[in-house]
Amino acid sequence: MEGVSVRKIKKICVFCGANSGKDVAFVNATFHLGEVLGKRKIDLVYGGGKLGLMGCVSTAVAQHERKVLGIIPSAFTVNNLVGETCGKEIKVATMQERLVMMMELSDAFIALPGGFGTLEELFQMISWAQLNIHNKPIGVLNINGFFNGLLSFVDHAVKQEFITPRARKILISATTADELVDKLQAFRFESDPALSKLKWSPSSSQKEKLDLTLRL
Repeated sequence: MEGVSVRKIKKICVFCGANSGKDVAFVNATFHLGEVLGKRKIDLVYGGGKLGLMGCVSTAVAQHERKVLGIIPSAFTVNNLVGETCGKEIKVATMQERLVMMMELSDAFIALPGGFGTLEELFQMISWAQLNIHNKPIGVLNINGFFNGLLSFVDHAVKQEFITPRARKILISATTADELVDKLQAFRFESDPALSKLKWSPSSSQKEKLDLTLRL
């Protein structure tokens, strides 16, 4: 990364499945990501609990003596539905409040294999970056080609002129944890001139009143 400016990343938010998936490579790569974050002295923000890949990454980061913060809707804590969070836990009222807090408390975002919830979180962060609500790097760890289809679809949407080439650059991908973190650190945000004129309130209380569900 010689000659490339490196952004300081202290906390990474990881989106991933509450299941472990069919391929053991998903679990192994998730534990390795936690190890990489630990060695690089990067703390973890995640969705809380100990199920599936969420439990794997939080356990791995904690084992390497880095801070772990789980942000979890109160509904998930009833009857110990998702298990005990590894590290500090913040309970919120809604899924949207959870995602806003994740955005505010993290310096970058990584998506691992997961289902609809993981994809919703990933694309919400991409949409918010496109809208200039934040300028933080976002990447997917493409374990065993899990995201190949999604990346091909995004490229197809670019060809069909629904996603601009500038916006396409928001989504980073890599096949190893070290490569992905390197890319996140080297990322330089390129805002759309028109959308950069949007003014979003820095006040948390006012942010809650915004309709952040807008997607382009």
